[in-house]
Amino acid sequence: MAQYELLLPKMGESVAEATVIKWTKQPGDYINLDDTILEIATDKVDSEVPSPVEGKLVKHLFAADDVVQVGAVIAIIEIEGEETAKEVKAPEPLVEVKEEATVEASIPGISQLPTEAEVPVNVDFKSSDRFYSPLVKNIAKEEGVSIEELDSIKGSGADGRLTKEDLLNHIQAKKGGSTSRISNTLAQAKSAVEAPQSPKVAQPAPVATSVSGGDEIIEMDRMRKLIADHMVMSKQTSPHVTSFVEADVTNLVLWRNKVKKAFEQRENEKITFTPIFVEAVAKAIKDFPMINVSINGTQIIKKKDINIGMAAALPSGNLIVPVIKNADQLNIVGLTKAVNDLANRARISKLKPDETQNGTFTLTNVGSFGNVMGTPIINQPQVAILAVGAIKKKPAVLETEHGDVIAIRHMMFLSLSYDHRVVDGSLGGSFVRRVADYLENWDINREIS
Repeated sequence: MAQYELLLPKMGESVAEATVIKWTKQPGDYINLDDTILEIATDKVDSEVPSPVEGKLVKHLFAADDVVQVGAVIAIIEIEGEETAKEVKAPEPLVEVKEEATVEASIPGISQLPTEAEVPVNVDFKSSDRFYSPLVKNIAKEEGVSIEELDSIKGSGADGRLTKEDLLNHIQAKKGGSTSRISNTLAQAKSAVEAPQSPKVAQPAPVATSVSGGDEIIEMDRMRKLIADHMVMSKQTSPHVTSFVEADVTNLVLWRNKVKKAFEQRENEKITFTPIFVEAVAKAIKDFPMINVSINGTQIIKKKDINIGMAAALPSGNLIVPVIKNADQLNIVGLTKAVNDLANRARISKLKPDETQNGTFTLTNVGSFGNVMGTPIINQPQVAILAVGAIKKKPAVLETEHGDVIAIRHMMFLSLSYDHRVVDGSLGGSFVRRVADYLENWDINREIS
């Protein structure tokens, strides 16, 4: 019997790792082709990993909640045939490796930071059977900690593994309560990378909560925790301003009512208002490209592509934002197909991780909940998000050649929240007004294309 090494598959260009949610097959189970073996999570997308072979699952190489890099061996499957693959030792968790890349690779000139020793101590890690992450090794070299001293430090990580905090605490205790200059500098640099623009915000003290016998305590699920962290970070990062415009979309409503039946028969797709809103936003971004940017320190990164995210509500009550890539290059048929496909797969957790990445602007439809307007929170690292409200019939004043008249019109509110560090009121207000103009001036005789 041969042993097949199951690898964590590639999930998109921008996805390098995933977290194991749960194993759906256990050691000893027989697996058919395309059976789901485990569920994984990347950012806010849950995915299933199917088996490319038939055979018996021999062992898991990672446990639930472990972080795994793309391409790593995650399980061993016994298959028919000659034995050509030997058993693979489970790799250590990769959380600390990621930490090192975040701190040192992201800061220009980190190698030039002052140290207490001109030449780092050469520590022979090969002489020890204990696992040390690259970050722990670098700190040990810079601090002159010998391999014998490292081996003597008790670790608090999985299976007694030595973590960065364990080593820094040991160094601090050894030096009588003060960390070395390089450790301090490294910690400060890490903090600067994680929140380059965020002012230091005091953490609120825990508040005693009174819980009566009839109250229910619900633990946040993984996605809700991610959303909560992302929303708090966005408000701490960007000074939010919101501008509002009311638009008369009567022609747009009449056009959709006129073509929707023929459109569905021809394209086998239902046309909603969302692809029409996306088209108007893409056109307005071309007119005001400085709304399609992100910020890196004091640098403004002007995006070449127009990738529009659309916030979609999930059955669980959580939100996810699949992205329509190069939305400006699609016609109304292409946008309709893209919107319907992403929305349908989002509801059944079938989105690919890369389909929620690299958005440059976000659209959220609060009108789908019957709301007339909203003040959405910016989806970092973008600088603006547009909310479209419910379309309501309202009396409105129309100017005609014979004088002003009051008529029943289809009206809606658009609200744009934007980052006031880089988008001022003139740009933000002009942009949302331009989106409204494209919707108001919709050609009622437009052909489907």
